[in-house]
Amino acid sequence: MSNQFLNLANQGVQKLHPYQAGKPTDELERELGITNIVKLASNENPLGLSESVKAALQKEVAELTRYPDSNGYYLKQALAKKYSVELNQVTLGNGSNDLLEIIARAFVAPSNEVIFAEHAFVVYPIVTQAIGAKAVVVKAKNYGHDLDAMAEAITENTKLIFIANPNNPTGTFLEKTELYTFLTKVPSDVLVVLDEAYFEYADNERRGNAIAWIAEFPNLIVSRTFSKAYGLAGLRVGYSISHADIANILNRVRQPFNCNALALKAAETILQDEDYLAAGVALNNAGMKDLCAFFTKHNLEYIPSMGNFVTVNVGSTCDKKTGDEVYQQLLQEGVIVRPITGYGLPKHLRISIGTEAENQRFKQALTSVLNLQ
Repeated sequence: MSNQFLNLANQGVQKLHPYQAGKPTDELERELGITNIVKLASNENPLGLSESVKAALQKEVAELTRYPDSNGYYLKQALAKKYSVELNQVTLGNGSNDLLEIIARAFVAPSNEVIFAEHAFVVYPIVTQAIGAKAVVVKAKNYGHDLDAMAEAITENTKLIFIANPNNPTGTFLEKTELYTFLTKVPSDVLVVLDEAYFEYADNERRGNAIAWIAEFPNLIVSRTFSKAYGLAGLRVGYSISHADIANILNRVRQPFNCNALALKAAETILQDEDYLAAGVALNNAGMKDLCAFFTKHNLEYIPSMGNFVTVNVGSTCDKKTGDEVYQQLLQEGVIVRPITGYGLPKHLRISIGTEAENQRFKQALTSVLNLQ
């Protein structure tokens, strides 16, 4: 590919590489002619679309010649009611990824520093580098966030801290007391983004309620998504809850109509569907238990996870294969998982929790690829 225009791009952008999403099933089918593919690569909800959402979308289709509500009033109203916040504290995004970028663009200058952990979500370094700011990557502790080290890394140039809880791709989890103590150490002029994309899968007793902390820590921004537990990944809708003054600034940067009409209606509808959410969490818990038992049985080291995925060290077998090698071999078996060499974990694979049948298919494929006994 020609790079004749590369020198015209911003310096930070010149060094970026396009984000590599999980391989789509139709792409694998085109490449290898394989059918009956199982995709466990993108942490999607295996339940399929909620019946309540299907009905709501059918009604909404007739209005698709109209622009959506740019302010997303009814979805904001539903979120404000659910989390006992004011309407003006809610910001909507085209997925929570959109909000992470909006926050960085709104507050971070090239002279600033952004702190995040090793093995944390790839969007953090991408948005930091695109802006031209300095990334301060704090070494992981047991594959997760070392909050003490992150607090010590704060300088007068620090503007933003990203924390994913549960973390993607490792699934590690920070207890509510740890997070609260960390927030007390962060200066009030440093923003903390608590990225809770997998919040609904975390244990109820342990996850706490970070949104309630915003009154005490107005520099805290909590972001969540409808792509995972709520099963709307294809519609791309997420949200953040923050101090109203922060939300006001984010809405100055947010693109108009960044959430389409179908996404707004689907999110508003699924937020009320508690049965769908409960069924998805129950399915995930059962699948997680099953896969972890399988890994333990075959002496495969895995990272205990609070998300809807589990990361396993496929190089911990006698074969000593890399994650990329095993990934390619699993593709030949019609199973798509996620290699995470780019996260600094070259011997690991991230496996999304699927249905019972999908999990069984993965176990059979991995058994064949690794010659497990």
